[in-house]
Amino acid sequence: MSDSNEIKKGERIAKVLARAGVGSRRGVEALIAQGRICQDGEVIKTPATFIVDTRGITVDGEPVAGKEKTRLWRYHKPVGLVTTNNDPEGRATVFEALPTKMKRVISVGRLDMASEGLLLLTNDGTLARWMELPATGWKRRYRVRVYGNVREDALKALAKGIRVEDMSYGPIEAKLERRTGSNSWLEVNIREGKNREVRKVMEQLGLRVNRLIRVAFGPFQLGQLKEGDISEFTTEAIRSSLPKTLLDQLDMG
Repeated sequence: MSDSNEIKKGERIAKVLARAGVGSRRGVEALIAQGRICQDGEVIKTPATFIVDTRGITVDGEPVAGKEKTRLWRYHKPVGLVTTNNDPEGRATVFEALPTKMKRVISVGRLDMASEGLLLLTNDGTLARWMELPATGWKRRYRVRVYGNVREDALKALAKGIRVEDMSYGPIEAKLERRTGSNSWLEVNIREGKNREVRKVMEQLGLRVNRLIRVAFGPFQLGQLKEGDISEFTTEAIRSSLPKTLLDQLDMG
């Protein structure tokens, strides 16, 4: 039997802060473990903390804004930037390169420092987490320039998956676009997006990747966006690309 004077318990802090764009739920839990999240000046020590809203919550001393409308951007990441908020080696990051007027955003997956092309950014951790999941089944499409002897039969065999050392990779779609001297351009589609997956698989085939450009992530395309530029997707574009079950968890305005 409920008590009318009972204080509302709220929701787990990771869930609330993910909706506020601080990061994915696991990302928020990592911040808590690092002692970077406080409530009313006190460090939060466990992810099993329940809150009603973001009032009094800070991350690295900065107040967390309340939940905003879900937004999604495409960014043409240049080579030379790492996809992290804080790099212990002091390298330039994607987030430092973004316009200063942009509020806190999180990336949907990552591109390594030597890779370029489409990087999706959002203010909604729930959306980011869903888009990253292999179970979502979205293709990540790349144009890949490789050095070495490309065997088209070896590319076709990737459709059955491949094992590289102790890591198994699911089906990969790969085809030869054209040869240019000792280099060749390939189109590669993956669905899992494991760490450095394309590079490791190409190495297994005896090919060295010397340029890797992501041109699509699911239904979202890089298009003609210039290197270093950023563009926001319309609410209509987001709605038309996501399932209703997910949209019901987002604030689409």
